[in-house]
Amino acid sequence: MTDVPATVERQGWHPVALAADVVAAPQPAMLLGERLVLWRDADGGIRAWADRCPHRGAQLSMGCVRGGQLECPYHGWRFDAGGQAVVVPALPGFVPPASHRATTFDAIERYGLVWVRMAPEGDAQPPVFAAEDEARLRKVNCGPYDVAASAPRIVENFLDMAHFGFVHEGWLGDRDHTALADYRIDATPTGFVATGCKAWQPKSSVHAQGGADVEYTYEVNAPYTAILTKVPLQAPETPSASPPQGGVGRLGSGPAATGASSVALEDFREAIALFICPLTPESSRVWFRLAMNDFESPDAKLQAFQHQIFTQDQPVLESQSPKCLPISDAAPVRELHCAADRSASAYRRWLRERGVTFGIC
Repeated sequence: MTDVPATVERQGWHPVALAADVVAAPQPAMLLGERLVLWRDADGGIRAWADRCPHRGAQLSMGCVRGGQLECPYHGWRFDAGGQAVVVPALPGFVPPASHRATTFDAIERYGLVWVRMAPEGDAQPPVFAAEDEARLRKVNCGPYDVAASAPRIVENFLDMAHFGFVHEGWLGDRDHTALADYRIDATPTGFVATGCKAWQPKSSVHAQGGADVEYTYEVNAPYTAILTKVPLQAPETPSASPPQGGVGRLGSGPAATGASSVALEDFREAIALFICPLTPESSRVWFRLAMNDFESPDAKLQAFQHQIFTQDQPVLESQSPKCLPISDAAPVRELHCAADRSASAYRRWLRERGVTFGIC
């Protein structure tokens, strides 16, 4: 384990890699400014350690896995799944003491991603994505996207609807339909939820044939996670016994639309989760987890729509100055706010209340 102070960020779970990318060879990763090595033990369990051999500091991610043990590339020291050194090739008869061990962190697989908690105690599980357990929703991951922006800046962008008509003109917004209706913010045990969020969108999904009024719900339930939900649609003229077909809207999922030739499936909601790995205070790795009722479109088609939308956001995000979210008492600037920024303002207040400082200035 590590004796670094357990900040709120270290006590939480963060995504660091696609689970499918961690196979036979150890993989490097980065989290909260620290290098990690990810690897699988003899039982296929995921392991996350500091990417530093405690012997002479070589990167363990340059090594290999032998017999379910991680071997250092420098002197061949081998460590068991718990981090204990068990083999020192230069001293065949040497039994390494308990102090000869790698720095280990808790790791778990969830939502197709590897999640890591750097403090030995903290949140019991990664942020909840309720749509994951809904069998009528198909799950697709999009990303990763490496972004030269802090994680809080990216969450704030996800919550923001006022930019639709400018950054996503012709897709999620239109310059002639930029007015936003009032919406509600309510606190939850893990963050807050914004309901009644409405916007007019020309092409809110990969299947959209025209513009529609769209209503979403946004939720923040961890410092660097946000979730969007909406009532999915089913075309009434094509009943089917197979899972219902739908679209992908704001960053992936089809709208609850006014005037569309469809009927809402009211007893469950499609969702898009934004999962961010805070690499450094000013850089991030981003994934989106889509849960939608479209079981027919290929993954590549759904991911292409997501890619189109996020790569419109990315250059604007990377242009923001300062790159960190300026909400501390020592912030170098004071940004202005208006009523259309209610979700962003709620997020900023919540970060301060939680004591989050990584990605903050």
